[in-house]
Amino acid sequence: MKTEIIKINSRNPEVYKIREAANIIINGGLVAFPTETVYGLGANVFNKNAVKKIFIAKGRPQDNPLIVHVSEMKQINSLVSEIPYNAKKLMKKFWPGPLTIIIKKSKLVPDIVTCGLDSVAIRMPKNKIALKLIEQSKCPIAAPSANLSGKPSPTTAEHVIDDLNGKIDKIIDGGKVNIGLESTIIDLTQNPPIILRPGKITHKQIEKIIGKVQKNKKEFIKKPKSPGMKYKHYSPNAKVIIVKKENEIKEVYKKYSDKKIKQLKYGSEIEMAKNLFKDFRDADKKCYEIIVVEEVEDKEFGCAIMDRLRKAK
Repeated sequence: MKTEIIKINSRNPEVYKIREAANIIINGGLVAFPTETVYGLGANVFNKNAVKKIFIAKGRPQDNPLIVHVSEMKQINSLVSEIPYNAKKLMKKFWPGPLTIIIKKSKLVPDIVTCGLDSVAIRMPKNKIALKLIEQSKCPIAAPSANLSGKPSPTTAEHVIDDLNGKIDKIIDGGKVNIGLESTIIDLTQNPPIILRPGKITHKQIEKIIGKVQKNKKEFIKKPKSPGMKYKHYSPNAKVIIVKKENEIKEVYKKYSDKKIKQLKYGSEIEMAKNLFKDFRDADKKCYEIIVVEEVEDKEFGCAIMDRLRKAK
């Protein structure tokens, strides 16, 4: 398969280019596109064969459910039987944005999307290209990250090209993403609700809107309800070593004196989130064997960063 790569202006997307990509979705193909979090690999959620292509292209396990992306509230009606009150409150506050909400699905959503679960994960991305693509496709789009399964998520079109060129129909180059880590996922089918994957929208922010929310304490789960819960994720080829303090870095260099080591440094959590996956990929390209990075405080947005670091080990 020849993959077409097109550049689209992220601030003022060219509608005719979006329509070309949307026609691929409509006709059962796969399109990689930018969101505010990472690049996604999209297919028509109601087309079982198209969704199956996502799993094949990524090498994704068949029990790892997908997130469904919408561009407007009325699209949710075809995905769920009803929208719970707490879901409406969260949607009003955080959508469009990096929050994925799990609620009971309708019979219209194919089992392949949810891996047989009776719930579906939905979000509305805060990215003009993504929103316009969904709108022009005239359907919700099922879209995991546009990378090979288990590898660091793509934050630029170049990362998608490295992993999926020749495996999908089209890649939209909309520049570098804004956040760099995947969305927060909250499961509203449980009481109290539980955050299954931390992200830019924090536990504290969510509790301010809907009250008590649990944090997921299990790093890996046998039957996942959302991405990033069961399998090793976000992993470079190099071994990732997390240190508590800067003086521990010297010990790493001493212990692995025969290895090529890359130390990652960041000025803030925002900078770290935006560049972590890119730096993982760059380290692999330069054949580093060890990546050493100092941990951040495991609270608020830091929870999301530490979640990705632990799962990359």
